[in-house]
Amino acid sequence: MLLTIANVNDLPTAAHKLLTFAPDQKIFLFYGDMGTGKTTLIKALCAELGVKDLVSSPTFSIVNEYSAPSGSIFHFDFYRIKNETEALDLGYEDYIYSGNYCFIEWPEKIENLLPEKSGIIHIRIGDKNARHITLESNYYQTE
Repeated sequence: MLLTIANVNDLPTAAHKLLTFAPDQKIFLFYGDMGTGKTTLIKALCAELGVKDLVSSPTFSIVNEYSAPSGSIFHFDFYRIKNETEALDLGYEDYIYSGNYCFIEWPEKIENLLPEKSGIIHIRIGDKNARHITLESNYYQTE
């Protein structure tokens, strides 16, 4: 699925489409350069899921937990970690295998720890600062 976001007013619709495209997906990996809008898109996804809490980047805390009607949502930002052991030390696996939504920024920092089945979101900046969002879901792959 490919979406183009011309401005922030398009985010609620994009969030709805992403969640509808992969309705059974709970783990989403966000790839994109610094400043492409990963956290901003996660805010829109959380709003679509009914989060009333303030959604912000967990750059320093590594993980934020938000309350939604369907349960907890975990938002990770692994930009600052030095190695995968740090993710394991914070109990990463407990969050990932909880059955709750997990939104992971900078997943390339924990590549060997990522679950096999996840939604992969790539964000890049296009013309006139539009954001091009691609979602691939390996959740539906058969072996």
